[in-house]
Amino acid sequence: MAGSARVDAANAVLFRAMSLVGTPYRWGGNTPEGGFDCSGLVSYVFSDAAGMSLPRQSAAMAELGRQRLAPAALQSGDLVFFASGRRIDHVGIYVGDGRFVHAPNSGGTVRLDRLDEGWWGQHFRYGKRML
Repeated sequence: MAGSARVDAANAVLFRAMSLVGTPYRWGGNTPEGGFDCSGLVSYVFSDAAGMSLPRQSAAMAELGRQRLAPAALQSGDLVFFASGRRIDHVGIYVGDGRFVHAPNSGGTVRLDRLDEGWWGQHFRYGKRML
C-alpha cells in the first residue's frame, strides 16, 4: 500500500480501534457485541476498517511481514507485539504518541496503555507495519 492510501487505511484502523475502547474483554472474542481478546480485536479492526484479513492468533500475526520496528519507528496503525516468554502472546494497535489500543485481560475492557510503562514496557518485542 502506498502513500495516501496507506495513511487513509491507517486512519480508518485507528478510528475504528479507538471506537471500541471500553468493549469488554472475552477470551476468544472477536466482535463488539461479544467482546474481544487481543488478537480478536486486531483481526476485527483490520477486517472492518481496512478490508484486510489477519490470522486469529497474535503469534501468527507476528510472523507476517519482514521488518521489525523499534518504538521510535512506529506509526499509527502498526501492530505492536509483546511476549512474557519466548513466544509472542499479546498484540495491540499503535495509535501514536507512545500509546496503543488493546484488549489486555479477563475482567477488563479494550483500553489505551503506554508502550513504555509497566508490564508493557518490559515485554514489548517489536512492531510491524501491515498497511
